[in-house]
Amino acid sequence: MEPRAHEINELLESWSRGDQGAIDKLVPLVYQDLHRLAHRYMADERPGQTLQTTALVNEAYVRLVDAAHANPQNRIHFFAVCSRVMRQILVDRARSRQALKRGGHVQHLELKEPLLAVDPRTDLIAIDDALQALAAIDLRKSRIVELRFFGGLSIKETAEVLNVSEETVQRDWKLAKSWLRRELARESDDGQ
Repeated sequence: MEPRAHEINELLESWSRGDQGAIDKLVPLVYQDLHRLAHRYMADERPGQTLQTTALVNEAYVRLVDAAHANPQNRIHFFAVCSRVMRQILVDRARSRQALKRGGHVQHLELKEPLLAVDPRTDLIAIDDALQALAAIDLRKSRIVELRFFGGLSIKETAEVLNVSEETVQRDWKLAKSWLRRELARESDDGQ
């Protein structure tokens, strides 16, 4: 394990044991990675978005520090947790805007990655709703989509976080993408 990854894992262990100072030492080590993750999310936001990449990182940090249940076991798990927190921040903002506008312009998430080929007009709320529906049926498949697509984790990293084989992740990833495409297409058809 590279020295930086080892140091990050040690700080995460300290933080999970209750050392609040560890998170302050951890943030400078992972800030650039968190910023890249946030930038990936923000690249899919509509133009004129008021939330900036740095603000998303900061809000995720605040939520993470306040979360008593976070306790990531290692560096990969930490980024998976951060990914989930950032996604939830954006979904919360989208739901809030949609509630304020009462059916006005929906925020669209343009999925540029070929990993999950869905209609680029599909909005973040629809994806989140579909992931929640998938989680009700198969939590592991939902987590795999979250980790792979939103978190940018590799097959190997996803397998490590979920403590399953890489083959299981590959199989579930393929099935989850197919299920989500069908679900999002159905929702799109229902909305028209």
